[in-house]
Amino acid sequence: MDDPPAPTVEVRRSKRRRRMVSARREGDTVVVFIPGWMSKAEERRWVDEMVQRLQRSEARRRSPARTSDEALLRRSAQLSHRYLDGKAQPAVVRWVAPMRTRWASCTPSEGTIRVSERLRDAPAWVLDYVLVHELAHLLAPGHDERFWSLVRSYPRTERAMGYLQGLSAAAGLGITGTDGAEDPADPEGPDEADELAAP
Repeated sequence: MDDPPAPTVEVRRSKRRRRMVSARREGDTVVVFIPGWMSKAEERRWVDEMVQRLQRSEARRRSPARTSDEALLRRSAQLSHRYLDGKAQPAVVRWVAPMRTRWASCTPSEGTIRVSERLRDAPAWVLDYVLVHELAHLLAPGHDERFWSLVRSYPRTERAMGYLQGLSAAAGLGITGTDGAEDPADPEGPDEADELAAP
């Protein structure tokens, strides 16, 4: 298989920038920010380094589960096996159009999990948290101690909750709901759809 083509790179020098080198993607271009005092040789070295770092970071963010509903279901099965002893077995896991107030939802009585398209670009570990959260609802439909014990078997739970809260705030989504740092009881009960919202 051929390597992907090298990205277009733009270097931006700044006299105010003293030591820090950084990079970000702007469309199809990787922009590398460097101090104005750097030599051309240092610039080449840092551009290569920062492009590699950015590509590694982007690769980590991509997850096979993002490609299709079938891949999302396979990833859910892997996570159930790893964190929930394989006991959570959804019938359907699928991507859905962005929900107005939720990241994901689960209907335990039907074994269905729906994940908002808004999460396609989230880091893989955040998507994994959302899936574990919804899988846990198949075993404990409410938000009681047992439910949170299952969810917290995923080691990045707190970090992912913070990420989703920040994402909601930064995007001005206003996503709110019953899932948060506290463990509220689910007023709807086990037969109703449960939905994951930013804490």
